[in-house]
Amino acid sequence: MTMIPEQKMDALISRVEVIDARLASPLDSETLVRLSRERAELEPVYEGVTALRAAVKEREGLEALLADPEMADLARDEAEALDERIAQLSEEVRILLLPKDAADEKSAIVEIRAGTGGDEAALFAGDLFRMYQRYADLHGWKVEVLSVSEGDVGGYKEVIANITGKGVFARLKFESGVHRVQRVPATEASGRIHTSAATVAVLPEAEDVDVEIRPEDIRLDTTRASSAGGQHANTTDSGIRILHIPTGIIVTAVSRSQHQNRAQAMQMLRARLFDLERQSAADARAEARRVQVGSGDRSERIRTYNFPQGRVTDHRINLTLYKLDEVIAGDALDDVIDPLITHHQAELLAAEEAA
Repeated sequence: MTMIPEQKMDALISRVEVIDARLASPLDSETLVRLSRERAELEPVYEGVTALRAAVKEREGLEALLADPEMADLARDEAEALDERIAQLSEEVRILLLPKDAADEKSAIVEIRAGTGGDEAALFAGDLFRMYQRYADLHGWKVEVLSVSEGDVGGYKEVIANITGKGVFARLKFESGVHRVQRVPATEASGRIHTSAATVAVLPEAEDVDVEIRPEDIRLDTTRASSAGGQHANTTDSGIRILHIPTGIIVTAVSRSQHQNRAQAMQMLRARLFDLERQSAADARAEARRVQVGSGDRSERIRTYNFPQGRVTDHRINLTLYKLDEVIAGDALDDVIDPLITHHQAELLAAEEAA
């Protein structure tokens, strides 16, 4: 069992005590919000450290009883139970003390695009979107479609949605990448198995304070609305196209309301710029620590959904589950996401120990 440095736990306890003392005194609203947020973030690890130290102190108190022949047997049983608890608490605290991704608690913008495979790829993109919709429902999150381009026979060529709730990005960030499907398409009369793909990008939703967008750095154009709306849509220039000149990023939003389109386009632009900054930092850390899971590399296939065999395989951690129907329905997606998070934490722990 790797011991947690006492100075690291001391520093955390001291920081909590400082925050509590400041919160007990008069503060301006901005400082109050900032300290309250930090206190809430530190609470789980503070409780873990407190419980660990209490267990260690209780274990030390048993040493005298272990030396007493009359009490040794009883004390030995208690000592074994405490040793197991200390080992468990130590592992939990080590994970809680890992550096946190600043974006983990944020909501997220999910972009799904049909890849290779034509109509079947668009149908698969629709399946993935419904999977995330159901998963969001199960977690009490809200889904708002920001932009959509429907496929010719169903599904989506592209769909962009904002998923809001606590910790959305922490759960969904490992979904970024190429998703591959193997099945007999509904559009295939001969019954042959086809392989198609769709790409998923999960971006942390950025707030105004996260990204500065200068007015001189953007070019805003109106476009002819192409959304449903019949004749009116063909005569209203309500669509918004924004070019971020320094990066070349282009975002568009098309609906009946120009005001709403501008807000949504700026929301998507902030998210992409924030993600760009995050990826630069993540790439630098990955180069130093060689942490591969969660690096956001979307050029490689990350997961395969094999319908004939009812199999889902996540290639990053060699995980195979024979419960495809439950996963693609969103009901068992945690059975894929939880091992990815655990693997990522193990990589971070190994990197810290090697440092």
